[in-house]
Formats: sequence, C-alpha cells, structure tokens
Amino acid sequence: MKAKLLTLLLAVFISFPASVFAGPLDGTCFALVHGILGFDDRQGLAGGLVKYWGGLDGYLRSQGAKVVTPGSSAANSLPVRASQIKSALNTWMPANGCSKVHLVGHSQGGLVIRYMVSNLGFKNQTATVTTVNSLHKGAPMANIVLGAIPSWLQPFANSALSFMAQLLYRDGRPQDVIAMGQSLTTTYVNSFNSSSPNVSGMKYYSYGSKMAWADIIQHPIMALTHPITWAGGLFYGLGGANDGVVPLTSQKWGTWKGEPSDYWFATGIDHLQATNFQWTGQSFFNVNAHYLNIAKNAKAGL
Repeated sequence: MKAKLLTLLLAVFISFPASVFAGPLDGTCFALVHGILGFDDRQGLAGGLVKYWGGLDGYLRSQGAKVVTPGSSAANSLPVRASQIKSALNTWMPANGCSKVHLVGHSQGGLVIRYMVSNLGFKNQTATVTTVNSLHKGAPMANIVLGAIPSWLQPFANSALSFMAQLLYRDGRPQDVIAMGQSLTTTYVNSFNSSSPNVSGMKYYSYGSKMAWADIIQHPIMALTHPITWAGGLFYGLGGANDGVVPLTSQKWGTWKGEPSDYWFATGIDHLQATNFQWTGQSFFNVNAHYLNIAKNAKAGL
C-alpha cells in the first residue's frame, strides 16, 4: 500500500507542468555582461576558480531564468566588445529559445549593451537595458591614469600591457588596454552619449552603490582607488561619492532604481562587491535578493 501511494505521489509530481517549479522568472532570458578585465563565468578565470558574477548566474537560473554570461575581450574598445557580445548572443539566444533578452551590464559592460542597442541593430532582440555601477558620465580615474602616461609612451605601454592581458586570459581575443582606458574617460563617454542615444520605447534602468569611506578592511582594493575617484569626481563636477571606481552620479541612467541595502556593519558596497566578484559582496549585502529584484523589475518593465 505504501509503495502504491509513493508511486502515485511521484506520478502526480512528474505530471505537474514545468512552470510550477520554474520560479518567479519563469524562463525569462538574461545576459549578464561584464566590464573591463572581465570574463565569461562559464569558464571563469584561473581554471574556473575566479568568478566575475560570484554565482549570480546560477542563482537566477534556480529562480527559473535562462542566463548567459557572454565573454568578450577583457581590455578593448566599446565597439569591439559590443560586437563580440552581440555575436555571442546571436548564437546563444536561438539555441535557448530566446526571442528577446534582458541585458544587464556592469561597469563598462553597461556602455557595451547601450552601444549594442543603439548602434549595432540589437534593439529588436532586446527586452530591457539595465546597468549596474556603470559609468554613464565617465570615470575620472581613467582621465588621471591616461594623463599620467605621455602620448609618446602610450603605444609601448599598450603593447606591453595588452600582451600581458593575452597571457592572463588566454582566450585568443584581441586586447587593447589604451583603447579600454580611453573608453572610460569623461570626454569619451560624453561623446558616446551623444552618438548612442536611448532607443525610443526601450526601457533603461540603472542601479549603483557607493563606499562610505576608504575602509581597508572591507575594501582592500577599492580603498586605494576611492580617494583618487573622490578627488577626480569633485574636479570633474561629478561629486565625491563613489564605489572606488565610478562616481555615484555617473552610475545613473534612465530610471534610477537606487542602491542595495547593505548590512548594518558594512561600509558601503564597492565596485567589485556590486557583482559579488569572487563572492566578495555576499558578506555585506543580500546579493541574491538584490539581483532577483533587478531581474523581476526588468521582467515586469516597471
């Protein structure tokens, strides 16, 4: 009798439609697009040990979404990276039954997805555009770093740094560190905004964060860059509040959806923690809940 009951329950369970168990995102398609020095989390970096999105792609899949983390040149210009991402999505989308995809871009990845939609004819495949800690008015630190390299030295520095990037990433993609840096400057991004206007009818959302101060304990890397970004932000009229790389005012584009709620002991959320890079963010805010909210908002088009 017990065996028959178990068999019946199993049969009922199997007969339920898949959507009952799909989760709140129910087959919705998302592409998480990395920023500079990023990579596809399907392979990861260092033999798969380092993850750019810190497991967020897997979490969103557990909530019913179809998710891809397309890779592109770790260091290159916006047009080059956008073309690479578009090509990757043109392969992934039909293979996964996605007629449209919600684009989510972090840092320079936010400009990459905007470029794809505005300049590469990807608007018909795009459901929404969401940027996270992106640099829609530029990153003053890029101005400062490039300004410190004499123009005559830039070709040599570019060759050496790009070669190092090729050795590190070993994915065969072209690298151009100077082009990457130039794409982050306030001058370039202001020009980019003029040549890459929002597509009419497309919904654009932005999220961001800031550090409370240069806390070397919670932000061992960004504590070093926070003061530079603070000074640069004030100089370029973008304000001092920043995530260690990007001024908070520069992170806003389209409908601003705000910052994640960090835990009481946290000193803000920095640029790397915003994507849970190598699981660095989850100790300081509810990363999964934040990205589930991002995904739900995109799906609902709120």
